[in-house]
Amino acid sequence: MKIEKSDKHTAYDDIKLLLNQARNNVVVQVNSILLKTYWQIGKIIVTDEQNNADRAEYGTNLLKNLSKQLTKEFGKVFSRSNLQNMRNLYLLYPKCQTLFGKLKGSHYGELFSLQTTTKRDGSQI
Repeated sequence: MKIEKSDKHTAYDDIKLLLNQARNNVVVQVNSILLKTYWQIGKIIVTDEQNNADRAEYGTNLLKNLSKQLTKEFGKVFSRSNLQNMRNLYLLYPKCQTLFGKLKGSHYGELFSLQTTTKRDGSQI
């Protein structure tokens, strides 16, 4: 099959469009996988480590200790505050389908830093 070139559309333009679409699809998929992973980490923190309580028992330093271990192996993304945000993500959306069904890619970052249901509800689409 021969690709016809016109003055308005070149093979370069078609390839550029295709590559940009592929890049955008990758970003959306990676964001979705990261969001699901962070939600699952939040769930583990709440269900396994906090026994389904909103917070760990006083004095356990759960997030601080987890952060030290995870940061050592996986990098700064697992800071104490980020782990807190992952926990909050799970607490705000205990059912992951509710979370994934309503978000656009640009909302992921905003959600991780939200602390209250009131703030969260204002950011939903």
